[in-house]
Amino acid sequence: MDISITRDIEPLSEFRKHAADFLKRLKKEKQPIILTQHGKSAAVLLDVGEFERLSKKMELLEDLLEAKQQVERGQTYSLEEAKQRIHDHISKWK
Repeated sequence: MDISITRDIEPLSEFRKHAADFLKRLKKEKQPIILTQHGKSAAVLLDVGEFERLSKKMELLEDLLEAKQQVERGQTYSLEEAKQRIHDHISKWK
């Protein structure tokens, strides 16, 4: 996702004037729009589908980071240990 300074950064006043057009652009282009206020970045507009995609990607990356840290701490199981733990867990529910 490349942000174009000339196309994707807009003043908040323009958003207020043309909100419906901005929303159509978001839906069509799937490109975030950065809103500025008094010349400084103030907010990011993002298509809902793109937001969901980024959120899922972030969750996956957080899970991978946690798994990496568990491996580094030695908190792992052999295949046989994992199978036994799963078996024991399933047995509790029967």
